[in-house]
Amino acid sequence: MPRKKIRKIKRKAKKKLEVKNTSNRVLRTNFYKSKAQKTNEIKIKKIAKQATEKKIYNIKDYVVYPKHGVGKIISIEKAKIGSIDINFYKVFVEKEKLTLSIPINQQLHLRHVSSINQVNKAISILKTKPKIKRTMWSRRAQEYEQKINSGKLYELAEVVKDLNKKTDVIAEQSYSERQLFEKAYERLKSEFEVVLGEKAKIKMDKALNRLGEPEKIEITK
Repeated sequence: MPRKKIRKIKRKAKKKLEVKNTSNRVLRTNFYKSKAQKTNEIKIKKIAKQATEKKIYNIKDYVVYPKHGVGKIISIEKAKIGSIDINFYKVFVEKEKLTLSIPINQQLHLRHVSSINQVNKAISILKTKPKIKRTMWSRRAQEYEQKINSGKLYELAEVVKDLNKKTDVIAEQSYSERQLFEKAYERLKSEFEVVLGEKAKIKMDKALNRLGEPEKIEITK
């Protein structure tokens, strides 16, 4: 076979080999890229929906309902509305002489009365200096009202502390300020009384220094 023809055959074979090698390199590159992407992908697992936790209350238990404060469960009753049977708590609020009917399946806003440790922390909040924001009274009054109706012990203590009558600024309280203070004070005292008994008012007044000298108020923006 002529040398020229042999060289031509070799060139074709070499070219085919180069094409094959290039194709293999591309395939390998794509394979590793795909593998890396799969490794880096975040797998999101579906979490099974958990049943809503229901707190169990018994007759004679003291509970806190945000908009009314401390109440006592006097009975657990059943009523039929249409074709549905509904179980509900009867809660008597002593301060307001009010009886609430709270469906057991809608007891989200109810909570147990605070523990002694939580009450002690609230007392420590009462001992701190009041903080009055540099905003219009109407806006502050709205914030105080929201805290009072939140049902949260520490937020209630903050309102009592900030509106304490024995401070320099509050010495000239308006009627609405006095109303908010008294509402927050009585709401807090009623929960303290369940935990501390007769000592509740004494401990509150001592923490607020209501018989002592006026405190300086820290003004915040």
